[in-house]
Amino acid sequence: MTFSQYYKHYLTLHENKWNRLLHVIGQLCTVGYVVWAISNAAWFALLLTPLIVYPFAWAGHLLFEKNRPAAWNRPAWAKLCDWLMLRDLILGRLK
Repeated sequence: MTFSQYYKHYLTLHENKWNRLLHVIGQLCTVGYVVWAISNAAWFALLLTPLIVYPFAWAGHLLFEKNRPAAWNRPAWAKLCDWLMLRDLILGRLK
């Protein structure tokens, strides 16, 4: 499976608007966390950055989408797809 094919599959796991909203909130919290860590020179705290989005994303999958998060199978690709989905939502490419 190519990454492009995976992203299409990823979007099928994120069709519920509440799940997508939780992902967006998680991504924004991640950005805020990185800004906080850098501004406070908390370099070690940056190691936790990939974990910030998971409580939001997993809650969206378990409560609204009723499926398994993509990160359970391909965490690196799923993380990149999180950012692509955020970009596509901001640009209006996704409803």
